[in-house]
Amino acid sequence: MDLGIAGRWALVCAASKGLGKGCAAALVGEGVNVVITARGEAALQATAAELRALNPAVQVLAVAGDITTPAGRAAALAACPQVDILVNNAGGPPPGDFRDWDREAWIKALDANMLTPIELIKAVVDGMAERGFGRIVNITSGAVKAPIDILGLSNGARSGLTGFVAGLSRQSKLAASNVTINNLLPGAFDTDRLKTTLAGAAAKTGQNIDAVAEARKKLSPARRFGSAAEFGAACAFLCSAHAGFVVGQNLLIDGGAYPGTF
Repeated sequence: MDLGIAGRWALVCAASKGLGKGCAAALVGEGVNVVITARGEAALQATAAELRALNPAVQVLAVAGDITTPAGRAAALAACPQVDILVNNAGGPPPGDFRDWDREAWIKALDANMLTPIELIKAVVDGMAERGFGRIVNITSGAVKAPIDILGLSNGARSGLTGFVAGLSRQSKLAASNVTINNLLPGAFDTDRLKTTLAGAAAKTGQNIDAVAEARKKLSPARRFGSAAEFGAACAFLCSAHAGFVVGQNLLIDGGAYPGTF
């Protein structure tokens, strides 16, 4: 299927690895020019080279910086001739017990996983509406749908973003102008973050990390972890010309782990 977005420009955040990289690769494969951001210069440049090799016909620009800061956002936005597609993404806050989190911990989580996406949306959404096309995809978490007790910082910040998007996406000025805002909710994907989580669980329980991984896979009917490429393909469709009637939705991608009907 031709997604109808060749020649568009996308800003993809936290795209040097993991799910962000998967999204950038899928968009590049569809002929989309991309600006990718991440804090680590070396990993970002390596990913940029991979993306250019994937499709030499598109432009791939890499902007190293912290997207959670005003300076980082300004640099990323300045590098993109126009933002037709925005993929919001940031690493999740650490797990723990809410009794141990002070105000600073909460503000940091909100800055990264709620306020930064909102600031980027604010910067691009009116231009999208004026041009008659815009796709915004926020990478949140399956924990928005089924909260995880030790991920309270993430549960709170990402749920706040979800509520904000539910209202904003349905404004007629946007939806009627072919501007959509949706959220992708990943479950267990084979990423560095998951590996870190599994390693922590293994250390805490004294188990072998492979045993911990196998037990985690069994929580999903698919009996495996998702791949960044699978996630990227879902993101690319939501960014496509064919997804203009998909507005304000939360697409859970978890291999069937969530047991509910809704």
